[in-house]
Amino acid sequence: MWLINTASLVLEFVEDPETCVYAILSHTWGDGEVSFQDMANIERARKKLGFSKIERTCQLARNRNIGYAWVDTCCIDKSSSAELTEAINSMFRWYKQSHICFVFLSDFILIDRNVISNDLPHCRWFTRGWTLQELIAPRYIEFYSQSWNLVGTKETLRKLLSKITGIDADILLSSDLIHTKPVARRMSWAASRRTTRVEDLAYCLFGIFDVNLPLIYGEGKKSFIRLQEAIARETNDLSLFAWTAQNEDSIPVFQRRKFRGILAELPAEFKECGTLRNFSDPGVLPAQISITNQGIDI
Repeated sequence: MWLINTASLVLEFVEDPETCVYAILSHTWGDGEVSFQDMANIERARKKLGFSKIERTCQLARNRNIGYAWVDTCCIDKSSSAELTEAINSMFRWYKQSHICFVFLSDFILIDRNVISNDLPHCRWFTRGWTLQELIAPRYIEFYSQSWNLVGTKETLRKLLSKITGIDADILLSSDLIHTKPVARRMSWAASRRTTRVEDLAYCLFGIFDVNLPLIYGEGKKSFIRLQEAIARETNDLSLFAWTAQNEDSIPVFQRRKFRGILAELPAEFKECGTLRNFSDPGVLPAQISITNQGIDI
């Protein structure tokens, strides 16, 4: 895991992140982000717009005597498919193990704390796929405005965050409880979120469902099918099949499909599953789900 030394702003490789105290940044990407390659030349990196986020993150970390920081734009060598795969499969764990997470809301201007509940829901940060796990995984989060003024913490904003995202308040208190929620309910948290690449709608959920898969950019919606198949191998939770097909009224009649497979195509098809609850009956045996070359056997 590559980490930024908060004093020198130089990247250092840490073999075992569990032995290291580090802060982590959650943000939405914009123009002029600093890459892993840019960090080889700090003076060149400073000329990019995104460097200010790195500096602020390191400054906040230093103020807490934290020696390292992690920022996704520059701490992953995306030219290496192996490193990118490892990073995406480790992302939830890295955020969870962080000492503190700083959320930078680039489009939030803090004018009046009395109207935060009106303005915060409109932040782009709440619409992105990757920021879902970045909200759930860390134990401690501080939210900062466009001018890097403290807006609040995960604890102080917990009820509002739950209302905005649909994520249960107890999950925001402890990500260890995430497995207690039905699969479909967890999927619903991502239903209204977007990613730049369609495959990332699945890849950003690996940590939410504790699965590890290879990345195949170019596979399109098949990535979400692979994710559901991986979930089916690890659980007997039938809510995986509780999705609702999206309305096809806007699609020409000759292009509409009469039949669909048993798996959803996108997280959006779980939008109505936000209130599903687990059901257990001692008299009913748990469902057995198996995947074969003929399909899914229940």
